[in-house]
Amino acid sequence: MSQIDKLLEIAMTSGASDLHISAGYCPCIRVDGSMKFLTDQPILTAEENMKILEGIMPERNLREFEQSWDTDFGYEIDGLGRFRVNAFNDSVGTGAVFRTIPPDLPRLDGLGLSFADTLRELSMHTKGLIIVTGPTGSGKSTTLAAMIDLINRTRTEHIITVEDPIEFSHKSLSCLINQREVHRHTRSFAGALRAALREDPDIVLLGEMRDLETTEIALETAETGHLVLATLHTNTATSTVDRIIDKFPAGRQNQIRTLLSNTLTAVISQTLCKRNDGGRVAAAEILIATSGVRAMIRDMKTHQLPTAIQVGSNVGMRSFTDSLYQLVVDGLISPREAYLKAVDKLSIEQKFDDAGIVVDKTLVHIVPEEPVADDISPEEMNSPEFLKERAWLLATNRMTPARNGEKAVALAQRAIDLSEQDAETLMILAAALAQNNDFRDAVDTIRQAIQEAKRSGDTERIPELKSQLTFYRKGQVHPGVFD
Repeated sequence: MSQIDKLLEIAMTSGASDLHISAGYCPCIRVDGSMKFLTDQPILTAEENMKILEGIMPERNLREFEQSWDTDFGYEIDGLGRFRVNAFNDSVGTGAVFRTIPPDLPRLDGLGLSFADTLRELSMHTKGLIIVTGPTGSGKSTTLAAMIDLINRTRTEHIITVEDPIEFSHKSLSCLINQREVHRHTRSFAGALRAALREDPDIVLLGEMRDLETTEIALETAETGHLVLATLHTNTATSTVDRIIDKFPAGRQNQIRTLLSNTLTAVISQTLCKRNDGGRVAAAEILIATSGVRAMIRDMKTHQLPTAIQVGSNVGMRSFTDSLYQLVVDGLISPREAYLKAVDKLSIEQKFDDAGIVVDKTLVHIVPEEPVADDISPEEMNSPEFLKERAWLLATNRMTPARNGEKAVALAQRAIDLSEQDAETLMILAAALAQNNDFRDAVDTIRQAIQEAKRSGDTERIPELKSQLTFYRKGQVHPGVFD
C-alpha cells in the first residue's frame, strides 16, 4: 500500500472528513470539524508531497497544475472509498487536501436533519430551481445526494448530474441517471448544461453555479420546465438571492430578477455544528419561494426576505437563529457552538437571554503553560529520555503559551551532556534554539544532526531534518506538534 493510501486509510478509520498534507508539517485530518495533527507520522517535504500527487494525478491535471499551480480531481481506492482532491502550491511548497466521500449513499432519514421533511417535500417538485448553499465542508453535496437518492427510489425520471469531480456515485433504480464530470466527460459546466437540454432530462444536478454563463443557463433550464438542483458558496438565503442577481451586469439585473422570481423554488443555506455527544449536526436557513417571496425578489425588496422567513414557518421556512436555538434546546449542541456559528449573533444572544441560557462568548481559550524545569525531580533531571521528551514539548507544542525556548535549550543541552550526541537529541536542541530565536545556532545544529543521521544510518529521519532546516533558515520556529 502506498504512503498516501495508508494516510487515507487512517483518515477513513478515524472518521475524518478531510486529510491535509502540507510541506513542513506532519499530515493533518479534520474530525468532527476540528483539525488533528497525526504526530506519529513523519513531517512531509514539498518534494515528497509532489511525488505523492504525481503518482495519483491524471495527466490532464498534471498539466493544469504546472500551468495554474492548483487543480481538482478525484481519487479512488478499491475497498476503501473515493476522495475529492485539491492540489496547490503555497509559501512553503506543494500541498493537497483530500475530501472523503462516504462509500454509501446518504439517506434523508439517516442524516438526522431536523428539516428532512422539508427536503422530502422539495424532492417531489417537478420544475424550478433548488439551491443548497453554505461554506466549504457544510454538507451541501451530502444533502443533494440524499435528495437525488430519494428521487431515484420514488420517481421515474431522467436525472443528469454535472460535477467537478463526481462525488457520490448513483446507480439507476426507478430513474435513469447519467453522471458527467467536468474536464473528463465534458469541457465545462456551461457546455454540459447546454447539452443536457438536448438529452431529454427531467432533473439536472449542477455541482456549482460557478460563473455567470452557468448561472444563466441554470435559470433558463429551470424556466423551461425542468427541476434544477445546484450549489452556491453563500452563507444565507438572502445573500444567495443577491449573489445571483449581482453576478449580472446592471443593465440585465431587472430581467434576471424576474427570471429568478419565476424559477426559484427554495434556498437551503446550511452549516455543520459540533454535537455535544460527538459528530456534527446541520443547522439550516430555509427560504421557500411563496408568492410573497417571488414579489420581493421581482420588486427589488430582498431586504425583506429575512422577515418573510421569520413568518413563514407554516410552509417550512426557518431562520439560522431559530435553527441553532432549537438545536441548543434539544441538547444537541452547546450555546457557545450556536453563538459561534450564528450569522446574526445579536439575534441569537437575545433569544438566549430571554430563555435564561448563559453563553460562553470567549473566542479563544488560553491553554495553561506547561509545567517547566523547576517541577522536575532529581531523578528526572538525570534521565536523558525524560529530558529530551520535556525539551521537545517545550520547543514544539502547538499551543504557543506552552512553549519555552530558554528552558527547552537548558534541558536539551543537559540531555546531550548525560548521553550520546545522536541525531534525535541534536534535532531537539535545534528546535529549542529556534524557539529561543537563536536561528543561526539552530541551523548549525540541524546540519550537524543531518550529518550524524547519515553517519549512523538513520536515513528515515533525514527528510524531517531537512524540512526543519528550511524553517530555521527562514527565521521560523518549528511549526509545532500536539502533545
